[in-house]
Amino acid sequence: MEDKQIVDLYWDRSEKAIAETEKKYGRYCHYIAYQILYNNEDAMMVVNDTYLKAWNTIPTQKPDPLKAYVGMISRQLALNTYEKQHAKKRGGQVPLVLDELAECIPDSKSGADIGDRIAISDALNRFLWSLPKRNRNIFVRRYFYMSSISEIAGDYNMKESAVTMQLLRIRKKLEQFLRKEDFDL
Repeated sequence: MEDKQIVDLYWDRSEKAIAETEKKYGRYCHYIAYQILYNNEDAMMVVNDTYLKAWNTIPTQKPDPLKAYVGMISRQLALNTYEKQHAKKRGGQVPLVLDELAECIPDSKSGADIGDRIAISDALNRFLWSLPKRNRNIFVRRYFYMSSISEIAGDYNMKESAVTMQLLRIRKKLEQFLRKEDFDL
């Protein structure tokens, strides 16, 4: 079923919308949640909460594409769950990923208002679209999906050290880009 048809089911308040979302994007949402939580049961709970949040929010919005919308919901819910559980004790990629990005992206909890957050988001999007596709994909896999270095290396047929070096170079370029855009780092 196409995304537009699924969104229409949400608008019609048909419970079939959830079943179709699960069929089409359930594994995708689970992957996102699992990469953050490293716990299958917690990831499944996040996915179920994703469907509930989609059910409650879509009547006021028409997300296009639906995949990105439910992916963002899953990611945010998983990060919220991670924070509540103090997941550093459980391991996972979240502490590593956040530490890597701390050097080049301003802290969003440092009192930044919504305008500042929109500005940094816009600048980050412009930066990402300026990168070659492969570099952009590697960056997104690491810092959005929170994939491990070894997983990225395997998927792109690279050595782990090459992925690490590529990410370091991209972060340095991002830092330079943000300084050029007058962001305080």
